[in-house]
Amino acid sequence: MRLYLASTSPARLATLRAAGIEPIVVDPEVDEEAVVQGWVAEHGTIGAEAMVELLARAKAEAVASRDSAALDGFILGGDSAFELDGVIYGKPHLPAVARERWLLQRGRTGHLHSGHWLIDRRAEVLGAFPGDDTRGIGSVTTTGVTFASNISEQEIDAYIATGEPLKVAGAFTIDSLGAPFITSVDGDPHAVVGLSLAALRELFLSFDVSWPELWNR
Repeated sequence: MRLYLASTSPARLATLRAAGIEPIVVDPEVDEEAVVQGWVAEHGTIGAEAMVELLARAKAEAVASRDSAALDGFILGGDSAFELDGVIYGKPHLPAVARERWLLQRGRTGHLHSGHWLIDRRAEVLGAFPGDDTRGIGSVTTTGVTFASNISEQEIDAYIATGEPLKVAGAFTIDSLGAPFITSVDGDPHAVVGLSLAALRELFLSFDVSWPELWNR
């Protein structure tokens, strides 16, 4: 059972590998900002949960349409965003932006939204449903994340200097250097990494595929 990961996130890849799955990584090459702007232009504002599912779907469908003839298996797209006080935060990219966010979120609780979209591209299924290349289903998992209140500015600056928070939603990780600054997690910890294994299992069950069928490591 092949699983194609439509994401270049090292954390999602590591999570799947730790769960016994070696996916085939495919860069979706999606302009995320353009996708969101297009949706907003047509529908109006978009919430955090709807946004991460939209982007997860865009990534999975981009891979499905671009490599339609070569794929035989499932395609998984994923996206994450951090929400605090109703404001959505993606990757900060710049040290100054990351610092501002850490000063804002220390001692507080925000919510990490992790979106998933799974497309069934098995050849046997496509043969049974000619012309249907978008047999997909999605889900969003939301987890509360509480940060320590006594994080010093020196610690924040040292963490930002590593470069790690610049590349992740919310400017923090729970599975690497940022972990000691997080005091509690309310919900699925894997979703904070960017991929809820429990949610993914449920998506596969929707296609009558049991989790052990995916083990290939």
